[in-house]
Amino acid sequence: MPLLGRRARQRWLHLIIGGALLMPYFLVGTVIVGLYRPDVNVFGSPVSQLIAFAYALPMAAVTALLPLARPLSVAVARALCGLPPDLPLADGPARTRQARIRSAAWFTLHVGLGGVISGMTLSLVPFAVGVLGMPFFSGLRDPMSPYLPEGPALTWVLALAPFAGIAMLVALTGCAAAAGALLANRAPVLLGPTPDDRLAAAERRAAELAVRNRLARELHDSVGHALSAVTLQAGAARRVLDSDPEFVRAALTAIEETTRRTVGELDTVLGLLRRDDHDGAGAPGRPAGPGLDALDRLLAHCGLPVEYVAEGDPGAVAGTVSREAYRIVQEGLSNALRHGGRGEPVRLRITVHAAGELEIVLASPLPGRPAVVRPGGGRGLRGIAERAVLLGGRTEAGEHDGHWRLTARLPLRTPAQEQR
Repeated sequence: MPLLGRRARQRWLHLIIGGALLMPYFLVGTVIVGLYRPDVNVFGSPVSQLIAFAYALPMAAVTALLPLARPLSVAVARALCGLPPDLPLADGPARTRQARIRSAAWFTLHVGLGGVISGMTLSLVPFAVGVLGMPFFSGLRDPMSPYLPEGPALTWVLALAPFAGIAMLVALTGCAAAAGALLANRAPVLLGPTPDDRLAAAERRAAELAVRNRLARELHDSVGHALSAVTLQAGAARRVLDSDPEFVRAALTAIEETTRRTVGELDTVLGLLRRDDHDGAGAPGRPAGPGLDALDRLLAHCGLPVEYVAEGDPGAVAGTVSREAYRIVQEGLSNALRHGGRGEPVRLRITVHAAGELEIVLASPLPGRPAVVRPGGGRGLRGIAERAVLLGGRTEAGEHDGHWRLTARLPLRTPAQEQR
């Protein structure tokens, strides 16, 4: 039933809470009225009470400008206002001017309507019950005897009194239901997210997606390279298992080293993911990982012969640039393992230019027949390009002199460092 159902009762309770929240402001309003009308009993004068009520609402609005007023109002509204479960409301503190004004408007409307409905409930319910019981209890007629007619008219009044009492209760119920519906109707407007809230939420979501995309790239580069290297080395060891035990032993050692290193990197990345989910908000920092100082170990166990030339001192490159450069080399070697030809080594040159740029050139032999495109491929080069762009660098990839050549140029100082 719309007037007596569970939702209507909850909204009525929500209004009663609003009336209770209004009481401190109303009492201050009565003190103000009493200062300039000392000869009037404020609680016995309806006009004085209305004036005190008018003083109370602005004071309530001012206190509702505090940032924490909005999450408290949203929590109570969600519980008692009968709102749809999927209705988007702003749960965080009101930080902007627009959000605070909306929050203050909601709080003022809540306590204003709540004060009216609470007053009606406290006064009209006892009166309606007394009117309803007048025909049956003479004691209920005594307080109202000065206002009751005599003779046959009194009989009609007593006969109609129960219907009048019921009508009063129905009218009160209807007013409470209408006030509750008005609050529920205004909740999306006054408690919903402002454009600034939506923009902040979109920025947080974009930051979280960027971090997860970066972590996925770390997993792709690290695990993908390890699986390619292990597969190649295991296949080569199987073919010479009986004829070349020394090679098999070296291959198993390389597999052990590669998997141990990859498990450590995998554990680091998954730890960051678990920490982010446990914290529930905010984006974790860039995951730590190996840099160019660990390049020799990578080349020793990558599963390919590599001719490595370093110009300058790549080991002196530190921080984000070193880690991203390591991942670019690792992904380039993974591509060479999966798609490159055999018979000659991969050539890798890393140059630290005096102009403040790190250049990586990796050339691998092309296969003698068209490379097989595996499902899910194509992410490696895109990931390399994304890494370079985030650092303010650039990449090139394509055929050159019978080789597949990957070139990456990275600034030694990232854009964030340049701004500082």
